[in-house]
Amino acid sequence: MSHPIRSAPRCAERARYARRVRHWGVALLLALSVAAPAEDGVTDTDVAIGQCAALDGPAAGLGTGVNKGLRASFDEINAKGGVAGRRLRLVAVDDGYDPQRCLDGTLRLIEDDKVFALAGYVGTPTAKKVAPLLEETQVPVVGLFTGAMFLRQPVQRQVFNIRASYNDETDALIEHLTKVQHAARVAVFYQNDAFGRSGLSGTEKALLKRGMQVVTKGSFERNTLEVADGLAKIAEAKPDAVVMVGPYRPVAAFTTQARAAGLTATLGTISFVGTENLIKELGVVADGIVITQVVPPPSEAGVPLVRDFQAALRASFPDASPTYVSLEGYVYGRVLALALERAGRDLRRARLVDALESLTSADLGGLQVSFGKTNHQASNQVFLTKVVAGKAQTIVAGAPAAEPH
Repeated sequence: MSHPIRSAPRCAERARYARRVRHWGVALLLALSVAAPAEDGVTDTDVAIGQCAALDGPAAGLGTGVNKGLRASFDEINAKGGVAGRRLRLVAVDDGYDPQRCLDGTLRLIEDDKVFALAGYVGTPTAKKVAPLLEETQVPVVGLFTGAMFLRQPVQRQVFNIRASYNDETDALIEHLTKVQHAARVAVFYQNDAFGRSGLSGTEKALLKRGMQVVTKGSFERNTLEVADGLAKIAEAKPDAVVMVGPYRPVAAFTTQARAAGLTATLGTISFVGTENLIKELGVVADGIVITQVVPPPSEAGVPLVRDFQAALRASFPDASPTYVSLEGYVYGRVLALALERAGRDLRRARLVDALESLTSADLGGLQVSFGKTNHQASNQVFLTKVVAGKAQTIVAGAPAAEPH
């Protein structure tokens, strides 16, 4: 008789325990059946990519050019079904080529717009301002319209450069100016900030390698056209060649005033200038300027990459003309899509970084790109051009840098 009395509470306890086990089991099954929360910017249907660049102001031709190229590549990819079934969606913010605005805009993209990754940034001082934020938030950026070395060495895990460096470009430019143009006295006119100093440093290194040095330097302030003082310093030194490091408007102002003042030196500049914008600003005065490029000529339809770009640009922007800048933006989109495809359907920022680092010897159809864990610069190709009759004509196609970047 006592046994049932003692066993009754035990049975009740077993029943409660069984209910708890069933509850835990159901909860566990539910937890296992629900995928881990997606990263910001990733849904079942799209991936949000942020761009903060100069879409207005004196450098707008650069930001809008990269933006058009990116959009054209995204539209092309989306028309083919997207990446792993997701459409690429570009969220663009204007920074006016101002570092603080770039930082504010990037914070907005990450915190408010919840983008998954970034692409198509324009400028060295702006990139320098946001680099610590990218490291802190672990948000990757793919494709920056700058060749600054601090973004390349040491390697920053979240930063993926596609274009050749300013060291690569200035080395190719100095090689041409000294060997072909026989310049013995080289001056530098540069923007007085991180960008200009990067170009100045690359020029100094290239000259030093050839047993030469800069004969004089002149500078101007970012987002201004105040070039007279810098021109006066350079003209006084009577150089054979001048390397100009700046965007198209101040470089155009310098060129116009230099020619009006009787300066006959050969003028050269690097790709950040925005070739087509510079030619438009100067007209016939642009003839003779030597310009380094980091992508093939955007008019060369015989190059598969360029042919694809031209078709994509026509589809997205029927009235737009192909430019070096927009082609570079298109390349950014193509490389990003390759990495997203490789990262797979379970898209994570860390997986995108790993996928980018695994992209070795990828052929875009006229431009080779290759990343690695110790190399976050995909290309070091430099294409040398010279303005003739209002067009940038290729001098040397795809010349690699003389030394590792």
